[in-house]
Amino acid sequence: MNIFDFQKKKMSGNKISMVTCYDYTSARILAGTSIDCILVGDSAAMTMHGYKDTLSATMEMMRYHTAAVSRGAGDKFIIGDMPFASYRKSLSDNITAAQILMQAGAHAIKLEGAAGNQDFIRHVTESGIPVMGHIGLTPQFMHMLGGFKVQGKTQSGADRLKEDILMLQEAGCFALVIEGVPASLGQELTQLLSIPTIGIGAGPHTDGQVLVLQDLLGLTLDFKPKFVKAFADGHDQFRNGIEAYVQAVNSGGFPEDEHCY
Repeated sequence: MNIFDFQKKKMSGNKISMVTCYDYTSARILAGTSIDCILVGDSAAMTMHGYKDTLSATMEMMRYHTAAVSRGAGDKFIIGDMPFASYRKSLSDNITAAQILMQAGAHAIKLEGAAGNQDFIRHVTESGIPVMGHIGLTPQFMHMLGGFKVQGKTQSGADRLKEDILMLQEAGCFALVIEGVPASLGQELTQLLSIPTIGIGAGPHTDGQVLVLQDLLGLTLDFKPKFVKAFADGHDQFRNGIEAYVQAVNSGGFPEDEHCY
């Protein structure tokens, strides 16, 4: 998968599958699947580090997770998330931040929002760094949005998102994540663009879908937003395996002769 394959999938009507991943072991598993691409998301701050939001993600955190995923992901296409405010400084600092993720193993970067990002997007794409945009419910803007709320429910809100996506396409983004909008708007936004869209809580008509690996595996029992579907009962499977290990240790059933030198 490369950035041109994203466009080919949109043109052919074949959906793009993306999953958010943060570590080497999970990336090794994904390398053996047919998933199209991997996002090393700033949601690592919440999923892997226990913070309450993504604002706590740092460049060092994202470099660390991107490098770990890149060592396990094989030939999968990797997008590294630019953490909060890392692309809203001087042009030199912004380029350095993007460079860090690319040298850690990302094949592209992702950033949130449209207004104020156009010049940076143009500059980094001209510097050889592909950019994926992100509009709608943008978690880094949670305080400006009044929390994690569906976006584009009013006509003015929908019109603003239409302006944003066209702005990002014109600036040079090769694809967009659309998060937390009504399904009908997700379809309308997708049809407005020549570049592909990847939805999360944006309905079935986007050009692809993304979920956090822990969510789709059913590992996060205390986090169940409406857009998440668990495709496995991972929490109980993990717990049952651990309990079986504890019982085997307590009963003396492990280790057996085959596990001894």
